[in-house]
Amino acid sequence: MARRAQKSRAQKSPGRLKQIVAVYRMTAQADPKVGWIVLLSGLGTLAIALVIGFVLGHPVYAAFSGLLLALLVMVIVFGRRAERAAYAQVEGQPGAAAGVLQSMRGNWDVTPAIAVNRAQDMVHCVVGRPGIVLVGEGQPGRVTNLIANQKRRMARIAGDAPIYDVIVGNGEGQVPLRKLQAYMMKLPRNLRGPEVTEVVKRLRAMPANQLPMPKGPLPKGVKIPRMPRGRMR
Repeated sequence: MARRAQKSRAQKSPGRLKQIVAVYRMTAQADPKVGWIVLLSGLGTLAIALVIGFVLGHPVYAAFSGLLLALLVMVIVFGRRAERAAYAQVEGQPGAAAGVLQSMRGNWDVTPAIAVNRAQDMVHCVVGRPGIVLVGEGQPGRVTNLIANQKRRMARIAGDAPIYDVIVGNGEGQVPLRKLQAYMMKLPRNLRGPEVTEVVKRLRAMPANQLPMPKGPLPKGVKIPRMPRGRMR
């Protein structure tokens, strides 16, 4: 058993190392200075800890604590830069918002592209504790019409579930792609678990002519690296 556990750990370590290297390479393509920024953040943290240690008369203890803190700061800085680079690579691509929504943790039911037009503007439907959330991406004027049509259809069977709508973008009143998950997590919790399940069943039971299939091609899957997020409870 011990040998199997050691072998399993040995197999996992190279895989994790390769994953870190792959993430670094991907990040460096979009952010060439990431290596220097991460390194300087660690060295700066260590230097501050050493100065404090000499002032307090405990340089050895400060060096040890500062090294651990520096490593932690480097991991946090690299994680944020990697996440930013990942979003930058997919931002503007059709279906990017669907990829972000599907990577959320918690009790969310995501149906991508419930409405799509020829210009690749689309609306995604998300059901969770807040209620029903219609997420649009594309040209704001066209997306607004798509959302309004879906909102009218869903209002007939939503019951007491609130219906929210949001457009992904960088314009006024829109939510940037990188902030979409945070926006969803901040919505008020209006429904209990069984109520969420009931709303999902109602939406899936809607006739095809009320919840039309997309006329354009479905968006390709977009992979967003999972980052620590709050869980819905």
